[in-house]
Amino acid sequence: MAKYSVVGKRIPRIDALSKVTGTAIYSGDVTLPDMLYGKVCRSPHAHAIIRRLDVTKARSLEGVMAVITASDVPGYKNRSPLLLVEMPHLAQEKVVYAAQPVAVVAATSIEIAEKAVGLIEVEYEELPPVLDVLESMKPETPPIYPDLYTNFIARPPTDKDSKPSNIAYHISVNRGDLEAGFREADLIIENTFRTQPIHHGYLEPFAAVAKADVNGKVTIWTQTQGVFTARQMIAEFLGLPPTQVKLVPVEIGGAFGGKSYLPLAPLCALLAMKTGRPVRMEMSRDEVLRDGRPAPGSVTTIKIGVTKKGYITAASATFIYDAGGFPEMSHTMFVRGNTFSQYKIPNIKIEAFDVLTNTVPVTYYRAPSTPQSHFAIESQMDLISRALGMDPLQFRIQNSTAEGDTTPSGEILPKVGFKETLERMAEYLRQKGSLQGENRGRGVACGFWHGAAGSFGAYVNVNIDGTVTLVIGVTDVSGSRTSIAQIVAEEFGIPMEAVSIVVGDTDTAPWSSPSVGSQTIYSLSHAVYRACQDAKDQLRRLASPRLGVPASEIEFANGQAIFKGDTQKSIPLAALGRSSLGFRGEGPIVGRGSIAGLPPAPSVAVHAVDVEVDKETGKVKVLSYAVAQDVGLAINPMSIEGQIQGAVTQGIGWALMEGYVFDRGKVQNTTFLDYRMPTATDVPMIDTMLVEVGSTTGIYGLRHVGEPPMVGTLAAVANAIHSATGVRLKTLPMTPEAILKGIKKQGKS
Repeated sequence: MAKYSVVGKRIPRIDALSKVTGTAIYSGDVTLPDMLYGKVCRSPHAHAIIRRLDVTKARSLEGVMAVITASDVPGYKNRSPLLLVEMPHLAQEKVVYAAQPVAVVAATSIEIAEKAVGLIEVEYEELPPVLDVLESMKPETPPIYPDLYTNFIARPPTDKDSKPSNIAYHISVNRGDLEAGFREADLIIENTFRTQPIHHGYLEPFAAVAKADVNGKVTIWTQTQGVFTARQMIAEFLGLPPTQVKLVPVEIGGAFGGKSYLPLAPLCALLAMKTGRPVRMEMSRDEVLRDGRPAPGSVTTIKIGVTKKGYITAASATFIYDAGGFPEMSHTMFVRGNTFSQYKIPNIKIEAFDVLTNTVPVTYYRAPSTPQSHFAIESQMDLISRALGMDPLQFRIQNSTAEGDTTPSGEILPKVGFKETLERMAEYLRQKGSLQGENRGRGVACGFWHGAAGSFGAYVNVNIDGTVTLVIGVTDVSGSRTSIAQIVAEEFGIPMEAVSIVVGDTDTAPWSSPSVGSQTIYSLSHAVYRACQDAKDQLRRLASPRLGVPASEIEFANGQAIFKGDTQKSIPLAALGRSSLGFRGEGPIVGRGSIAGLPPAPSVAVHAVDVEVDKETGKVKVLSYAVAQDVGLAINPMSIEGQIQGAVTQGIGWALMEGYVFDRGKVQNTTFLDYRMPTATDVPMIDTMLVEVGSTTGIYGLRHVGEPPMVGTLAAVANAIHSATGVRLKTLPMTPEAILKGIKKQGKS
């Protein structure tokens, strides 16, 4: 693989100093003169009709400047609540989950706003809540929405006999002859696996500040994974053209998909419009956990058939995701591209459903829907390899897909490094040796991520001092600014300190898709690369007559434009930058680049974890953890290693301890004391192995890297616990109580 001067180097994040010194600006740091404070009135019930909503007392309280309800929202006029995608759903006529916003107050102090919320009078008629997805799917279960038809949002029903349903989305994938495939099998195993809704665990609560100017334009400061999509959502809520809404980017204190949703910014903006004054809103941790949009719980039934020699002949799976109270975030759409794609399976059938319940609505969480599906798939693969007496990694290597193979959805795989990554882990474990000691076990699992690709733009300005400024509209949730700066430095042959990154607002920056799906660096790098080439072409035209050589023979290194045939012929970028602004110059050197419709670059991560289980308490100690991942080319190895280690930590929490606790649809564990997440004592040092099988579509061969390491963690831990105890747990989280119960049950059998 080609050697680079900046790309591939372990460079610290360019935003590190501002964050550790406290000078980075987050939503909670923004203050404006004459600012008001907003608070939300929330439903105490999971499912209820609103019989009376009286805000008179709240409005008359001294210091209260505005109270809004659903009737005040311009975007709700003549529009079904089912189409209010990713908006803060102020209840209209009835509430569909506990903690749903019913009204919002703006006052001169937080204390007055909170007092006003207490003065809002709401009379509810409670309805039976639908709390279980399997129950919700039954035809006899009353629909939560009388006008919701399956796939209504994506495709209105054409069948006049269609009936309302709690199934929001349904997809089906079929290939080959499933029954024939199972007849060929010597061994068939079928199981059902369950996961609970879990919180993303971001440190920073939701916050927003908004103001409206005299011309009616609204400016908002809020944490969001995509300022342009956020602008669109807010504009629809406010009933304004998008150009009348301006999103100013701020730093994000953790996201992981959870800040694709905007629980406060639209409400804050509407209050600013109503009062004519700036408004600030912030969620408490209790509010974040009750209405912060978790990852969905799931129920998966999976059936796989194999031959005695360990070849998969057929597989079927049904994935059911608990969408909560609104059908806005489909998880089924990720099933199509991410399920079974790492394995050769000639006969396959997949069904996936997003199903409504009267619980908190869900959103995306790092590799949406895929850790849940792989918990089932990779647990099943472990059971099969054990039943066949095969090494679990060799079983996966034998069945792994390669370039040119077809995925269940019919996509032809491009160049991939699945087998190489599996073999790298196999070699690592051979060198490590077998695990010794009682009550200890080793688990392996494979995590596949298809990857997303979005639309991105970039501007590159070559400055008069030879430095380069990149202007983008991308929210940084993973250190993307550093990796992108490395690409710019590489292209111009300048040091990192000569590159600056400006993240513009929605009025000044080029359009960018949200920072989701591991698409940011993968797609954005194409736009940035093209902008660099555009600027370099302009520099070549300036340098060509000065050097007396063809423009096509000029390259860039060490801050110079250099003739390829004679490196003594060169001119500094600074000189070219200054000359571009002269009387006879071409004008400022501004490179422009954009990208859309890029094919993804699928990736795989292979996990191996060693655990020790205390058989008297059921407590699991993670002894060691290792991940091998195909990254294509590591733009910044240190950054990617951090991504892998962070994902594994989240996955360990998901596997062993995390999960919402509900009582009639109401979240009970709404503090970080009761909502248990991993600490430093729960997670060992995590070994990382970066496998570099270059993709054919990524700049320098890079691949998607942030999502893949999350996918396999849940199953790897489950497989290790099974290895240590002989207990196969099929429901998450695998708490000490659950493990101890399994051990005792095993002893009685």
